[in-house]
Amino acid sequence: MMATLLILPAFAMFLVSFSKHKKAKYLLTVTSFAILLPIVKLFWLPKPYAIWGEYLVADKLDTYILLVSSLVGIGVTLALLTLDLHVKISAKSYRRFYRFFATFWVGLIFSILANHMGIYWIGLELATLSTVYMIKTNHSLAAHKEAWNYMIVGAIAISLVLFGIILMYASAKPILGEDAMRFDLLLQKAQDIPSPFLFEMGFAISTVGMFVKMGFFPMNLWLANIERASFYPVAALFSGILESAVIVGFFRFSEIAMKVNYAHLFSFIFVYALLTIFIVAFLLYRAKDFMRLFSLSGVEHMALITLFWVSGGTFAALLHFGAHAFLKPALFLSTGVLESQGKYHIAGALKGYVGKRGKLFWFTVSLFLLAIISLPPSPMFFSEIYGFGAMIDMAKKSDHILAMIGAILLLLLLLSIIFYRFVTVYQSMKYEGETVEKRVYTSEILALLLFAVCLGFLMTPASFAFLRSIV
Repeated sequence: MMATLLILPAFAMFLVSFSKHKKAKYLLTVTSFAILLPIVKLFWLPKPYAIWGEYLVADKLDTYILLVSSLVGIGVTLALLTLDLHVKISAKSYRRFYRFFATFWVGLIFSILANHMGIYWIGLELATLSTVYMIKTNHSLAAHKEAWNYMIVGAIAISLVLFGIILMYASAKPILGEDAMRFDLLLQKAQDIPSPFLFEMGFAISTVGMFVKMGFFPMNLWLANIERASFYPVAALFSGILESAVIVGFFRFSEIAMKVNYAHLFSFIFVYALLTIFIVAFLLYRAKDFMRLFSLSGVEHMALITLFWVSGGTFAALLHFGAHAFLKPALFLSTGVLESQGKYHIAGALKGYVGKRGKLFWFTVSLFLLAIISLPPSPMFFSEIYGFGAMIDMAKKSDHILAMIGAILLLLLLLSIIFYRFVTVYQSMKYEGETVEKRVYTSEILALLLFAVCLGFLMTPASFAFLRSIV
């Protein structure tokens, strides 16, 4: 029953997307709101909750990520109402976007709620393929080229994930048989796996595939180029929703790998994430447009989430995940207005807003820009404090406390480069360039306010208590 309720709104969105009525786009937004309702119901049910036998099982981690993703989806559909007022898009392309958005949601639900590695991979593959067509809603040569690039690199990444899953399955099959695909049983029997080296190889290969999909080393620019060529709602979906399906897989696989050999897991993830942040910091410093700036910043934050998670700072990782999931789509959606005078016109982008909607727009965007670089009282400020604290606590239990302090200092140096770049961009947006009047629409303000309310709720004691109870 619950599985039907979760998929039914996406199916309704798919059917409505074939309607050519002018008012159909408002009904499409309503179907996006409808996706939230069964997720809220699922959120309050006792956990774990079996949705489809042992294959789809909801726990606190699943429902948290699914709830955050559904709220982001509502914000994106609100901004989509005025997409044709900022960019050139045909009615046919608009309807096709929603068609594949519905397909994307089905894949997302399966991948996030999966208790089976095979089902997780199928859901992730479905979500990946549907986004290819969303990129192509922008009928430009650059977008069509990047859609092909996304399909090729995405296919490589998803193939690595599949190959890694096969190895992990093979490592545990002698003791679990066909059930070696289930996350819960793998977690229970992790220390009894007869071939730990085979499992670690599978985990490393799958992790590289997931990291490539999120723009980690060595594919740091492919995601930024794709988001630059796409319409801004597509970039918001990538950063706020698709990465949720990827990161939940990392969380599940790493929970098992921690019990197999924590030292190997930590060393691998720490070096990989640190190298990614090192490269991204300098790429971000040279970014000359909003889309690439926000995209590369998203890679940095996802790398921090993985670092906090494997360091034992699960609360910090989940808080940082939620903050990033709301902040980054809000910034991507705001580019429709910020770039109204051209893609590379950063100077003066926060000038020229009149009326209540205009003033509210520049105020909220200013807050989001400062929040994304972890200025207090941003949730990211607190998540980074808790995260770095978890890294030090973890190092205290080993003989590598000085090495960890050195690594944290390097991280802080790299983050300061990113901080300086964002402050420079903000100053240019606010104080430089000509004042040209820009128009802001009600649905765009509603989307930004939704994200602001979600961020505020994320900072409440009740939210903190829930996040601490997840793992």
